Amino acid sequence: MAEDIRILSPCGMLGYGFPENSFLIGLKEKIHGIVVDAGSTDAGPHKLGAGVSIVSKRAAKKDLQILIRNGLPRKIPIIIGSAGGAGASIHVDWTLEIIEEILQEDKLDAKVAVIRADIPKHHIVKALKEEKIISLSPNIPALTEQTILETEQIVAQMGHEPIVEALNCESDIIVCGRAYDPSPFAAIGLYYGKEPGLSYHLGKILECGALCAEPGTTKDCILGTIKENSFTVKSLNPKRKCTSVSVAAHTFYEKEHPYLLKGPGFVLHLKDCEFVERDAGVIEVFHSKYFPAEKRMIKLEGARKKAYRTFVLAGVRDPLLLEKLDEVEEQVKQQTADYYSEISPEDYGIHFYNYGMNGVLGSKETELFKGHEAAVLFEVVAKTQELANSICATVRSTFLHYGYENRKSTAGNLAFPFAPSDIEFGAVYEFSIYHLMEDQEGLFKAEYARRGVSYGLTN
Repeated sequence: MAEDIRILSPCGMLGYGFPENSFLIGLKEKIHGIVVDAGSTDAGPHKLGAGVSIVSKRAAKKDLQILIRNGLPRKIPIIIGSAGGAGASIHVDWTLEIIEEILQEDKLDAKVAVIRADIPKHHIVKALKEEKIISLSPNIPALTEQTILETEQIVAQMGHEPIVEALNCESDIIVCGRAYDPSPFAAIGLYYGKEPGLSYHLGKILECGALCAEPGTTKDCILGTIKENSFTVKSLNPKRKCTSVSVAAHTFYEKEHPYLLKGPGFVLHLKDCEFVERDAGVIEVFHSKYFPAEKRMIKLEGARKKAYRTFVLAGVRDPLLLEKLDEVEEQVKQQTADYYSEISPEDYGIHFYNYGMNGVLGSKETELFKGHEAAVLFEVVAKTQELANSICATVRSTFLHYGYENRKSTAGNLAFPFAPSDIEFGAVYEFSIYHLMEDQEGLFKAEYARRGVSYGLTN
């Protein structure tokens, strides 16, 4: 009978944190891989475009210390997916510097594999001309060569193949650029010859840490075990418990189809899956099916600078103003536009978000406002930071002193929680590339280096 393969997922995002005791409980079993996702597009395009991480260096290092100090001496491979948040080279290098610090401080050595996900612009332009790029949905405009050239950072989601190669080369730590979230987890099972459907479905469950347990959280550890014809999931914290419902529910997490899950070069069919509670808190899953896609496609992600933002947060409590808040906001927009009539409306935008009233759903809100106060967040997005700052200051002063009908006081209409009230945000980015491209061999290549106290940092 083939050996069961165990994968420890410490948390849903490197740097989110997790109880060290939960992690140590997992290490009491034979672990074949420690895998953690470190990136996402959930935070929007800013992290990719600006080249900054989702979490702080302090938080990432705190988590990595636990992984490396415990995994390396036990010779358990450690895999980091979508390093640094968005998985571009700048994020990968940021992660490598933290790993190097830990190895130096703990006097450890490691064979580190680095798999970068940056795709050269000329490669994408060539694929575009050969009609090998398509939009992810009808709502995404067709890609143009100009858009490609204007985009600062472009990455692609790698699958499991280069990660399995790095495991075959006996890497201690594998740092991946942008990766399809389940792929680093699936790579462990596939390296040991496990069925692809089970490996990828388990990867889908493990990528978010203990979010598949009750009470769910991304800040705790989960253990997945791949068997011959099934896999099991269990929480490593006695305060949490996996149930058939919680694990099945997480199968539907972030999916456009209830039982079809598309990945780089394949489709998972999960319609016939069974979720069975074998022991208390141990859920066994059967019948995850993997089908190779007719054409292997990978997802491209690119971000470019669009504008600059300045914003203000203020409170409104006057019931007369609350009754006509939308009307006043439109008048403030108009007065600002009149004042800056020499500036093209295409060069800036003014937006209001009335939290406590309709700030979340906006025009889709159906409930009548019943409160006594609201927080108004207004932003100005413009071609330059100076223009955003100038227009935002005008919007703020116009709103502050706007004389709406029946106003009793001539004092300010807005209460500011901060001084200065105007907050200069900086550059605003957009996903300029969010498309599928036909995959080609050689896009994702692993680089290997010995790192640590005896070797120093190697780029």
